[in-house]
Amino acid sequence: DIVDIKSKKASGVLIFGLPVEKIPDYKTEWKNGVVFKDGELYVGVIPALDENDYFGYMKKTMLTLHNLIRIDQGRLPVHGSMARIVLKNGKSAVAMFVGDSGAGKSETLDALNRLEEVAYVDVIIDDMGSLDILNGRVVAYGTETGAFVRLDDLPPGYAYYTMDRSIFMNPDKINARVIVPFNNYREVITPTPIDFFLYANNYTEVHSDDERIIFFDSIEKALEVFSAGKRMSKGTTSEEGMTESYFANPFGAVQRKEEHHKIAEKFLRKMFETGVKVGEIRTMLGVEGYEKEGTYLAAKTFFKLVEKM
Repeated sequence: DIVDIKSKKASGVLIFGLPVEKIPDYKTEWKNGVVFKDGELYVGVIPALDENDYFGYMKKTMLTLHNLIRIDQGRLPVHGSMARIVLKNGKSAVAMFVGDSGAGKSETLDALNRLEEVAYVDVIIDDMGSLDILNGRVVAYGTETGAFVRLDDLPPGYAYYTMDRSIFMNPDKINARVIVPFNNYREVITPTPIDFFLYANNYTEVHSDDERIIFFDSIEKALEVFSAGKRMSKGTTSEEGMTESYFANPFGAVQRKEEHHKIAEKFLRKMFETGVKVGEIRTMLGVEGYEKEGTYLAAKTFFKLVEKM
Protein backbone atom coordinates (compact mmCIF):
# COMPACT_ATOMS: atom_id res chain seq x y z
CA ASP A 1 0.00 0.00 0.00
CA ILE A 2 1.68 3.22 -1.18
CA VAL A 3 -0.02 5.25 1.58
CA ASP A 4 1.40 2.96 4.26
CA ILE A 5 4.85 3.17 2.69
CA LYS A 6 4.71 6.97 2.71
CA SER A 7 3.76 7.00 6.39
CA LYS A 8 7.05 5.28 7.19
CA LYS A 9 9.04 8.15 5.64
CA ALA A 10 10.90 5.95 3.18
CA SER A 11 13.25 7.72 0.77
CA GLY A 12 12.97 5.05 -1.89
CA VAL A 13 11.05 1.87 -2.66
CA LEU A 14 11.88 -0.91 -5.14
CA ILE A 15 9.10 -3.07 -6.57
CA PHE A 16 10.43 -6.22 -8.24
CA GLY A 17 8.26 -8.21 -10.63
CA LEU A 18 5.37 -5.82 -11.23
CA PRO A 19 3.17 -6.94 -14.17
CA VAL A 20 3.63 -4.69 -17.18
CA GLU A 21 -0.08 -3.89 -17.37
CA LYS A 22 0.10 -2.37 -13.88
CA ILE A 23 2.88 0.07 -14.77
CA PRO A 24 1.34 3.43 -15.77
CA ASP A 25 2.10 4.47 -19.37
CA TYR A 26 4.55 1.58 -19.74
CA LYS A 27 7.28 1.99 -22.37
CA THR A 28 9.44 -0.78 -23.80
CA GLU A 29 12.64 1.05 -22.78
CA TRP A 30 11.59 0.44 -19.17
CA LYS A 31 11.75 -3.34 -19.61
CA ASN A 32 14.79 -3.79 -17.31
CA GLY A 33 13.77 -1.18 -14.76
CA VAL A 34 12.51 2.37 -14.33
CA VAL A 35 12.47 4.94 -11.53
CA PHE A 36 9.61 7.33 -10.80
CA LYS A 37 9.46 10.17 -8.30
CA ASP A 38 6.28 10.70 -6.32
CA GLY A 39 6.77 13.84 -4.26
CA GLU A 40 9.88 13.14 -2.17
CA LEU A 41 9.62 9.38 -2.65
CA TYR A 42 11.58 7.55 -5.35
CA VAL A 43 9.92 4.38 -6.65
CA GLY A 44 11.89 1.85 -8.67
CA VAL A 45 9.98 -0.70 -10.72
CA ILE A 46 11.28 -3.84 -12.44
CA PRO A 47 8.69 -5.44 -14.74
CA ALA A 48 7.69 -9.08 -14.38
CA LEU A 49 9.49 -10.28 -17.51
CA ASP A 50 11.46 -13.51 -17.88
CA GLU A 51 14.59 -11.64 -18.96
CA ASN A 52 14.63 -9.84 -15.61
CA ASP A 53 15.24 -13.08 -13.75
CA TYR A 54 18.76 -11.85 -13.03
CA PHE A 55 20.02 -10.20 -9.85
CA GLY A 56 21.96 -7.57 -11.80
CA TYR A 57 18.81 -5.74 -12.92
CA MET A 58 17.49 -5.57 -9.37
CA LYS A 59 20.83 -4.33 -8.10
CA LYS A 60 21.13 -1.63 -10.77
CA THR A 61 17.69 -0.22 -10.06
CA MET A 62 18.25 -0.27 -6.31
CA LEU A 63 21.58 1.51 -6.63
CA THR A 64 19.99 4.10 -8.93
CA LEU A 65 17.49 4.84 -6.16
CA HIS A 66 20.36 5.17 -3.68
CA ASN A 67 22.32 7.53 -5.92
CA LEU A 68 19.39 9.81 -6.71
CA ILE A 69 18.69 10.15 -2.99
CA ARG A 70 22.35 10.91 -2.27
CA ILE A 71 22.42 13.61 -4.97
CA ASP A 72 19.36 15.20 -3.37
CA GLN A 73 21.31 15.22 -0.08
CA GLY A 74 24.32 16.93 -1.68
CA ARG A 75 26.51 13.85 -1.40
CA LEU A 76 28.53 12.36 -4.23
CA PRO A 77 27.49 8.85 -5.31
CA VAL A 78 30.48 6.87 -6.54
CA HIS A 79 30.53 3.78 -8.73
CA GLY A 80 33.62 2.18 -7.32
CA SER A 81 35.36 -0.06 -4.81
CA MET A 82 37.09 1.00 -1.62
CA ALA A 83 39.20 -0.76 0.96
CA ARG A 84 41.62 -0.25 3.78
CA ILE A 85 44.88 -1.89 2.71
CA VAL A 86 47.07 -2.86 5.66
CA LEU A 87 50.66 -3.94 5.06
CA LYS A 88 52.60 -6.38 7.21
CA ASN A 89 54.93 -3.54 8.21
CA GLY A 90 51.97 -1.76 9.83
CA LYS A 91 51.43 0.94 7.22
CA SER A 92 47.95 1.36 5.78
CA ALA A 93 45.85 3.44 3.40
CA VAL A 94 42.23 3.72 2.33
CA ALA A 95 41.84 3.69 -1.44
CA MET A 96 38.78 4.18 -3.63
CA PHE A 97 38.88 2.90 -7.21
CA VAL A 98 36.25 4.47 -9.47
CA GLY A 99 35.04 2.87 -12.68
CA ASP A 100 32.21 1.23 -14.56
CA SER A 101 31.56 -2.49 -14.78
CA GLY A 102 34.64 -4.42 -15.87
CA ALA A 103 37.12 -1.63 -15.08
CA GLY A 104 39.01 -3.80 -12.61
CA LYS A 105 37.92 -2.29 -9.30
CA SER A 106 37.16 -5.45 -7.35
CA GLU A 107 39.82 -7.41 -9.20
CA THR A 108 42.53 -4.96 -8.14
CA LEU A 109 41.48 -5.26 -4.51
CA ASP A 110 41.56 -9.04 -4.84
CA ALA A 111 45.06 -8.82 -6.33
CA LEU A 112 46.19 -6.65 -3.42
CA ASN A 113 44.82 -9.20 -1.00
CA ARG A 114 46.97 -11.89 -2.60
CA LEU A 115 50.24 -9.96 -2.30
CA GLU A 116 52.63 -11.51 0.20
CA GLU A 117 53.51 -8.10 1.66
CA VAL A 118 49.88 -7.25 2.44
CA ALA A 119 48.52 -8.27 5.85
CA TYR A 120 44.89 -7.88 4.84
CA VAL A 121 42.49 -5.90 2.67
CA ASP A 122 39.40 -4.70 4.49
CA VAL A 123 36.84 -4.12 1.73
CA ILE A 124 34.35 -1.43 2.69
CA ILE A 125 32.78 -0.73 -0.71
CA ASP A 126 32.62 -3.29 -3.48
CA ASP A 127 30.64 -1.52 -6.19
CA MET A 128 28.80 1.59 -5.04
CA GLY A 129 29.22 4.14 -2.29
CA SER A 130 28.83 7.81 -1.55
CA LEU A 131 31.06 10.59 -0.30
CA ASP A 132 30.37 13.20 2.34
CA ILE A 133 32.46 15.83 4.15
CA LEU A 134 32.81 15.43 7.92
CA ASN A 135 35.10 17.54 10.09
CA GLY A 136 36.74 18.96 6.99
CA ARG A 137 37.63 15.56 5.48
CA VAL A 138 36.13 13.57 2.63
CA VAL A 139 34.62 10.36 3.97
CA ALA A 140 32.96 7.42 2.25
CA TYR A 141 29.99 5.18 2.98
CA GLY A 142 29.21 1.84 1.38
CA THR A 143 25.96 0.31 0.17
CA GLU A 144 26.52 -3.45 0.19
CA THR A 145 27.90 -6.24 2.35
CA GLY A 146 28.51 -8.63 -0.56
CA ALA A 147 30.53 -8.49 -3.78
CA PHE A 148 28.90 -9.19 -7.17
CA VAL A 149 32.03 -10.29 -9.05
CA ARG A 150 32.65 -11.52 -12.60
CA LEU A 151 33.61 -15.19 -12.36
CA ASP A 152 35.94 -14.93 -15.37
CA ASP A 153 38.08 -12.26 -13.72
CA LEU A 154 38.85 -14.26 -10.58
CA PRO A 155 41.90 -16.51 -10.23
CA PRO A 156 41.29 -20.16 -11.17
CA GLY A 157 39.77 -22.01 -8.25
CA TYR A 158 38.96 -18.89 -6.22
CA ALA A 159 35.20 -19.27 -6.60
CA TYR A 160 35.37 -22.88 -5.42
CA TYR A 161 37.44 -21.84 -2.43
CA THR A 162 34.56 -19.61 -1.32
CA MET A 163 31.78 -21.92 -2.49
CA ASP A 164 30.42 -22.48 1.02
CA ARG A 165 29.54 -18.79 1.36
CA SER A 166 28.90 -17.78 -2.24
CA ILE A 167 25.94 -17.52 -4.59
CA PHE A 168 26.67 -18.38 -8.23
CA MET A 169 24.81 -16.61 -11.05
CA ASN A 170 24.50 -18.05 -14.59
CA PRO A 171 27.92 -19.78 -14.42
CA ASP A 172 27.40 -21.34 -17.85
CA LYS A 173 26.97 -18.01 -19.66
CA ILE A 174 28.90 -14.85 -20.57
CA ASN A 175 29.21 -12.44 -17.64
CA ALA A 176 28.85 -15.23 -15.08
CA ARG A 177 28.84 -13.80 -11.57
CA VAL A 178 29.43 -14.92 -8.02
CA ILE A 179 28.22 -13.11 -4.89
CA VAL A 180 30.66 -13.29 -1.99
CA PRO A 181 30.10 -11.63 1.42
CA PHE A 182 32.95 -9.29 2.33
CA ASN A 183 32.00 -7.18 5.35
CA ASN A 184 29.39 -6.37 7.97
CA TYR A 185 26.74 -3.68 7.87
CA ARG A 186 28.16 -1.60 10.72
CA GLU A 187 31.55 -1.12 9.07
CA VAL A 188 30.07 -0.50 5.63
CA ILE A 189 27.96 2.43 6.87
CA THR A 190 30.64 3.93 9.13
CA PRO A 191 32.13 7.13 7.59
CA THR A 192 35.67 6.31 6.47
CA PRO A 193 38.21 9.01 5.47
CA ILE A 194 39.92 8.26 2.15
CA ASP A 195 43.58 8.64 1.17
CA PHE A 196 43.45 7.76 -2.55
CA PHE A 197 40.74 8.48 -5.14
CA LEU A 198 41.74 6.73 -8.37
CA TYR A 199 39.99 6.26 -11.69
CA ALA A 200 40.25 2.63 -12.84
CA ASN A 201 41.51 2.79 -16.43
CA ASN A 202 41.24 -0.69 -17.96
CA TYR A 203 42.17 0.22 -21.55
CA THR A 204 45.63 1.85 -21.51
CA GLU A 205 48.48 -0.59 -22.04
CA VAL A 206 51.55 0.30 -19.99
CA HIS A 207 54.90 -1.40 -19.53
CA SER A 208 56.56 0.34 -16.58
CA ASP A 209 55.58 0.83 -12.96
CA ASP A 210 55.86 4.60 -13.35
CA GLU A 211 52.91 4.52 -15.74
CA ARG A 212 50.63 2.20 -13.77
CA ILE A 213 49.44 4.90 -11.37
CA ILE A 214 49.48 8.61 -12.19
CA PHE A 215 48.24 11.57 -10.17
CA PHE A 216 46.45 14.65 -11.45
CA ASP A 217 47.86 18.09 -10.75
CA SER A 218 44.59 19.98 -11.23
CA ILE A 219 40.89 19.69 -10.46
CA GLU A 220 40.15 20.37 -14.13
CA LYS A 221 42.16 17.36 -15.30
CA ALA A 222 40.57 15.14 -12.67
CA LEU A 223 37.08 16.26 -13.67
CA GLU A 224 37.90 15.63 -17.33
CA VAL A 225 38.99 12.03 -16.74
CA PHE A 226 36.32 11.08 -14.23
CA SER A 227 33.56 12.75 -16.25
CA ALA A 228 34.56 10.95 -19.45
CA GLY A 229 34.15 7.59 -17.73
CA LYS A 230 36.02 5.69 -20.42
CA ARG A 231 36.47 1.92 -20.34
CA MET A 232 36.96 -1.04 -22.62
CA SER A 233 33.84 -3.14 -22.36
CA LYS A 234 34.42 -6.73 -21.24
CA GLY A 235 30.98 -8.11 -22.00
CA THR A 236 29.60 -7.18 -18.58
CA THR A 237 26.81 -5.33 -20.38
CA SER A 238 25.41 -5.31 -23.92
CA GLU A 239 28.13 -2.84 -24.93
CA GLU A 240 31.27 -3.71 -26.85
CA GLY A 241 34.58 -1.94 -27.42
CA MET A 242 35.50 1.46 -25.99
CA THR A 243 32.60 3.10 -24.20
CA GLU A 244 32.00 6.25 -22.18
CA SER A 245 29.64 6.80 -19.28
CA TYR A 246 29.45 10.06 -17.35
CA PHE A 247 31.50 9.62 -14.17
CA ALA A 248 31.44 5.87 -14.89
CA ASN A 249 28.04 5.92 -13.21
CA PRO A 250 24.94 5.28 -15.33
CA PHE A 251 22.93 4.81 -12.15
CA GLY A 252 21.57 8.26 -11.36
CA ALA A 253 24.62 10.43 -12.05
CA VAL A 254 24.00 10.78 -15.78
CA GLN A 255 20.28 11.39 -15.22
CA ARG A 256 21.08 14.27 -12.84
CA LYS A 257 24.25 15.39 -14.58
CA GLU A 258 24.04 19.12 -13.82
CA GLU A 259 23.54 18.69 -10.07
CA HIS A 260 26.03 15.83 -9.94
CA HIS A 261 28.76 17.83 -11.68
CA LYS A 262 28.54 20.66 -9.14
CA ILE A 263 28.77 18.15 -6.29
CA ALA A 264 31.69 16.33 -7.95
CA GLU A 265 33.65 19.55 -8.40
CA LYS A 266 33.07 20.45 -4.74
CA PHE A 267 34.34 17.08 -3.52
CA LEU A 268 37.36 16.99 -5.82
CA ARG A 269 38.30 20.47 -4.66
CA LYS A 270 38.10 19.33 -1.04
CA MET A 271 40.28 16.31 -1.86
CA PHE A 272 42.98 18.49 -3.38
CA GLU A 273 42.79 20.85 -0.39
CA THR A 274 43.12 18.07 2.17
CA GLY A 275 45.83 15.97 0.53
CA VAL A 276 43.78 13.12 -0.87
CA LYS A 277 45.76 11.72 -3.81
CA VAL A 278 43.58 11.93 -6.92
CA GLY A 279 44.64 10.10 -10.06
CA GLU A 280 44.32 7.08 -12.30
CA ILE A 281 45.27 3.41 -11.93
CA ARG A 282 45.85 1.39 -15.10
CA THR A 283 44.39 -2.08 -14.47
CA MET A 284 44.65 -3.24 -18.13
CA LEU A 285 41.68 -5.53 -17.50
CA GLY A 286 40.39 -4.66 -20.97
CA VAL A 287 43.76 -5.11 -22.71
CA GLU A 288 44.13 -8.42 -24.51
CA GLY A 289 46.70 -10.62 -22.83
CA TYR A 290 46.68 -8.67 -19.56
CA GLU A 291 43.26 -9.67 -18.22
CA LYS A 292 44.79 -11.47 -15.23
CA GLU A 293 48.28 -9.94 -14.97
CA GLY A 294 47.21 -6.31 -15.35
CA THR A 295 45.44 -5.98 -12.03
CA TYR A 296 48.30 -7.80 -10.28
CA LEU A 297 50.84 -5.34 -11.69
CA ALA A 298 48.65 -2.39 -10.71
CA ALA A 299 48.22 -3.81 -7.22
CA LYS A 300 51.96 -4.30 -6.85
CA THR A 301 52.57 -0.67 -7.83
CA PHE A 302 49.94 0.55 -5.40
CA PHE A 303 51.51 -1.49 -2.62
CA LYS A 304 54.81 0.33 -3.22
CA LEU A 305 53.02 3.68 -2.84
CA VAL A 306 51.54 2.67 0.50
CA GLU A 307 54.91 1.33 1.61
CA LYS A 308 56.43 4.79 1.07
CA MET A 309 53.76 6.61 3.10
